[in-house]
Amino acid sequence: MAPSTYSASNSNIEPLSMINQAQGLAIDVKNLCKKFGNKVAVDNVSIAQPAGSVWGFLGPNGSGKTTTIRMLCGLLEPTSGEGSCLGFDVVKQSREIKNLTGYMTQKFSFWEDLTIKENLDFVARLYEMPNRRKIVEKTLIDLGLEKRQHQLAGSLSGGWKQRLALAAVTMHEPKLLLLDEPTAGVDPQARRDFWQQIHRLSEQGLTVLVSTHYMDEAERCDHIVYLAYGKLITQGTVNEIIQQSGLIAFETQSNPTLEIQQTQSKGTTENTIRGLLSDIQALPSIEEASFYADKIKVSGHDRQAMEQDFVIFNQNLQSRGQPIIYWQTITPTLEDAFIALEKQTGGDNR
Repeated sequence: MAPSTYSASNSNIEPLSMINQAQGLAIDVKNLCKKFGNKVAVDNVSIAQPAGSVWGFLGPNGSGKTTTIRMLCGLLEPTSGEGSCLGFDVVKQSREIKNLTGYMTQKFSFWEDLTIKENLDFVARLYEMPNRRKIVEKTLIDLGLEKRQHQLAGSLSGGWKQRLALAAVTMHEPKLLLLDEPTAGVDPQARRDFWQQIHRLSEQGLTVLVSTHYMDEAERCDHIVYLAYGKLITQGTVNEIIQQSGLIAFETQSNPTLEIQQTQSKGTTENTIRGLLSDIQALPSIEEASFYADKIKVSGHDRQAMEQDFVIFNQNLQSRGQPIIYWQTITPTLEDAFIALEKQTGGDNR
């Protein structure tokens, strides 16, 4: 978020939701809507996020994640709806919210011709921070940037740019941190380091709301909100969302490739596996099938129908002289649940 020199403490407007603060809610919005002309970008979204928690926003492109985040931090005025963020009215007190919020966009938005330290010093000047030199030095140490403080921002890798951006948006000690796909295009190790910093800040009481496409990042969140086409489809912990999906998942007990190779020449094995997967996908009870880690994995919602289809499928394999497939039940993953949700909300028809 662009720094502001306005101080919330100078405002004559009292926080709207003292009850929410007493209950420990950082965000409490109801029926939030945003229209751009005739297009509904966000449709009646309600969120109640406790302070100090890390929440993940997930959903396909165009689902309304970024628009919702911008309304929460005061960058966009809702078309309708009500609620509070950090105790202030999201419609009437956006300026107060901005002063207490750090907003980190996907695109690096700082100055590439300045060093890391110069960038942080410049941001501190914009905020008119007292003792800014001490604050900059502390921020460099806290984010592990002190050894690179004289390096030009433009020469940094994606991971280090994101760390600089995180330092800049948290230097004024915000109460809420909004992250809009912050690790897109960043290597896995840098993403892991970034999330360690996020949880360190959360442990210090900072509330974090992050939009992401990465399932491993979603699993690091205390709570997940899934949006599709502007609507809130489901929310909960990882385990709650998997349970809500009602999915049943199976995988093969052994490697079907090796078993097929015992009965066929190596040259025809790959085509046979492709055909096998295609045949499994065609079973009436199977909603999703994939080949990974030398095993076939399937999911659906009707266990009895799936098991009956497996029996019939194995009978057909035997009639062709091919080895039968043995299945074992596994726990569906968060990715399985979201694929099912996206299909249920019309994701395959986009």
